[in-house]
Amino acid sequence: MSNEFPRGRFVWYELMTSDPAAAQSFYTSLIGWGTEAFDGTGTPYTMWTREGTPLGGVMQLPEEAQNGGAPSHWLPYVAVPDVDATVAKAQELGGSVMVPPTDIPEAGRFAVLNDPQSASFCVYCSATDEQGSHDGERQVGEFSWHELVTTDNEAAFSFYSELLGWQTTEIMDMGEIGTYHMFNRGIGPPAGGMFNKTADMPGPPGWLLYVRVENLEQSIEKAKELGGQLLVGPIEVPGGDHIAQFLDPQGAAFALHCASGAES
Repeated sequence: MSNEFPRGRFVWYELMTSDPAAAQSFYTSLIGWGTEAFDGTGTPYTMWTREGTPLGGVMQLPEEAQNGGAPSHWLPYVAVPDVDATVAKAQELGGSVMVPPTDIPEAGRFAVLNDPQSASFCVYCSATDEQGSHDGERQVGEFSWHELVTTDNEAAFSFYSELLGWQTTEIMDMGEIGTYHMFNRGIGPPAGGMFNKTADMPGPPGWLLYVRVENLEQSIEKAKELGGQLLVGPIEVPGGDHIAQFLDPQGAAFALHCASGAES
């Protein structure tokens, strides 16, 4: 591993869902992930694995959250060198704390934050030298794109740039819907993008996470068979890749991505 700490890298992906068992059945069948129980949280927690390597987890959406109207949802975790200092900085920049800095025994320390436009994300520092994920091109079965749907993408980018060190890779003019702001942490290809939600887009601001698949058409049909709801796609995006956006059977939004040159 490089001596450079991977500040700003997406390193973990957590699904909080109303039915963890059903969600595990859906995603293992659709994506091909494995699962592995993790006992360090004090509550039931299952890790998603790809070729034996953990890449995220799934847990029960708390009853109080469900009663408050929170849907099943995915949360991205971003690496930071100091969780407590990052939380303090986020508050200075207009963010809010949903879960304060908390230790996961023998694993690391995390916190759940809302950005100033109310999109939720987590910051995390591993207890070991291994921070997870990588900066290169994402492979089939990995999360390959991270998209923020927000109400003010300029303000949002300013927040994340100051907090996590993200840098602009390109700003694309998308016509009536405004600009699409792509970013990375200064290393590797773009990691994601952010744009302003339009009036016809339901729900609050949030992160939409894309998983790379080998064949998009086949994956779309499989997702439908398993009870997923196709929202958008398949569509071609700039650069020639193809995407589709879904709700899983428990209502969590996610997306699939097939790289140009692969079957789609």
